[in-house]
Amino acid sequence: MPPETTSLPDPAAAPRDAGIERHGVDTIPEEDRTGRPRDVLGILLGSNMCLGVVIFGWLPASFGLGFWPAVSSMVAGTLLGTVLVAPLSLVSFRTATNLSTSSGGTFGVRGRLIGSMIGLLLSLGYAALTVWTGGAAIVGPLHRLLGLPDGGGSYSAAYAVLAVLSVLIAIFGYRLLTRLSKWVAAGTVVLVVLGLFGYSVKFSTAPVVDGYAMGDFWTTWALSAVAAGLSGPMAFITMLGDYSRYVSPRRYSSSKVFVASAVGMVLGLLVPQLFGTFTSFASGAADDYVGPLVAAAPVWFLIPLLLNGVFGTIGNAGALIYSMGLDLDAILPPLSRVQATILTSVISTALVFVGYFVWDAQDAVTAFVLLLTAVGTPWAVITLIGFVHCRGRYDPDALQVYNRRSRGGIYWFAAGWNPRAVAAWAFGSAIGLLSVDTALFRGPLIDWTFGIDLSFVLAAITTAVVYLLLTIGSRQPVPRTAKTEAPARTTTV
Repeated sequence: MPPETTSLPDPAAAPRDAGIERHGVDTIPEEDRTGRPRDVLGILLGSNMCLGVVIFGWLPASFGLGFWPAVSSMVAGTLLGTVLVAPLSLVSFRTATNLSTSSGGTFGVRGRLIGSMIGLLLSLGYAALTVWTGGAAIVGPLHRLLGLPDGGGSYSAAYAVLAVLSVLIAIFGYRLLTRLSKWVAAGTVVLVVLGLFGYSVKFSTAPVVDGYAMGDFWTTWALSAVAAGLSGPMAFITMLGDYSRYVSPRRYSSSKVFVASAVGMVLGLLVPQLFGTFTSFASGAADDYVGPLVAAAPVWFLIPLLLNGVFGTIGNAGALIYSMGLDLDAILPPLSRVQATILTSVISTALVFVGYFVWDAQDAVTAFVLLLTAVGTPWAVITLIGFVHCRGRYDPDALQVYNRRSRGGIYWFAAGWNPRAVAAWAFGSAIGLLSVDTALFRGPLIDWTFGIDLSFVLAAITTAVVYLLLTIGSRQPVPRTAKTEAPARTTTV
């Protein structure tokens, strides 16, 4: 008899409808894994083409750096972060579920709640920032074009509209996000080209702020490399798997997924951020970005800016709220993905109003990204080490034990927690937080690092060393081969 063959779904022939996504953090069945590496690249490009990412290009200018030092700090930080973060896409590529759930292979099926909380907070903060800046990109142009009020009422209305549209996109999920990202990416490329032309007459490489934020050049440059450069890739430490889980390893190689993730992050972050740096120097943005950007814009550029304020915002915020919904679904299994998405969008919208009426823009953004980078980096390092230890082989069924409220499986460790991984993460996070230097919090280890914020480097190195030492003599759980593999034993609680 001829050997049996398995027919793989053809991505080109697969239905590309934009109906509401059925899956949460469950394992994606092979027949539904119709995504392509270029879809991963496309969504990383499109979802970042918004003012919520552009504004990070303003941070180096607000720190007092000149144009070229600002550019070099962002490029260096982005490339360094991509080296660490891009391989994480391969984890979900193997497990067919999101990254926080996949981290249960290293942290334990309950210990992976650490990743879910980190992902939830990261997406929550960035979603609020995206809607916040998007609202300003709507109110400002409308005020100049039509004379509409630019007070708190107008901003509140813009925030509410953007929040509703964003959550609708997030509810529909993966396929709609994939489609929308392509149009947003194309539209933003046009915006950038027009913006370079429109702002070029006012551009100058001279600093827009007198003096360095940290007192000297190199300390300020290092702050910029972390806050404006490294923070971009770090925002994806739990999000990359939301899209690579839909790509089948039976059809595509790991190298293609990795390259798509890396290129998508580098271009998706640097293009809008460098545009933000260019326009910051052209508009003289010091204490605020969007206000001077709108004020310095040629009248004809206000329409493209307004369109990006709407579509760029809902594309980026929709992707972030989608990720938040998955993480909350993983934390609270009784909630459906749609219910979790709606709940997280309400919290995110509340943060938007707090950000507008209460916080100082520069201090809040800088502190937020540095503090979350300090605790997110150790988690990413441990997850990657676990991926190497198990050689990319996971038991998808055992990873879902917590989601179906059961016990047991090869990732149960000690009551669902891997004490070694949790201890290494806690120690690395503590070192990272103690090394952070922001206007809102200054860690005591700053005096030992010559005033330079090395929280990312110290957190990564410390975590790797501690985890490798703690795991000497122990083995990462690896499922048996397909021929001998048996279902994990679980008991319902």
